[in-house]
Amino acid sequence: MNVNVWGYRENAGRLQALDLTGYKVEAADGAIGKVSKHSDEVGSSYIVVDTGPWIFGREVLLPAGTVIHVDTEEETIHVDRTKDQIKAAPEFVGERHLGDTDYYSRIGGYYGNFLG
Repeated sequence: MNVNVWGYRENAGRLQALDLTGYKVEAADGAIGKVSKHSDEVGSSYIVVDTGPWIFGREVLLPAGTVIHVDTEEETIHVDRTKDQIKAAPEFVGERHLGDTDYYSRIGGYYGNFLG
């Protein structure tokens, strides 16, 4: 099965024009933080989650393919990864990694291992 980790799933409920900044993010096993940035760029869509105190204020980048549902009423995004899977992902440093194709390749490979 060939799944694009950088594209939203058709049934996720993602509305293109909707600003996701500030939406809560729920992992498969609980809350992980709020969206601080997002991109709908074709082929590299993602959300950046500010984890607050959960991972010592660290931000994490989640490819759009991890999103299983966007609840616009509750302003919550549900992803299909556990907290441990997200915590173990390659470190994300916003200004250094945004737009870095090598980083996108590493993170895509990491999350792509859980798809399919």
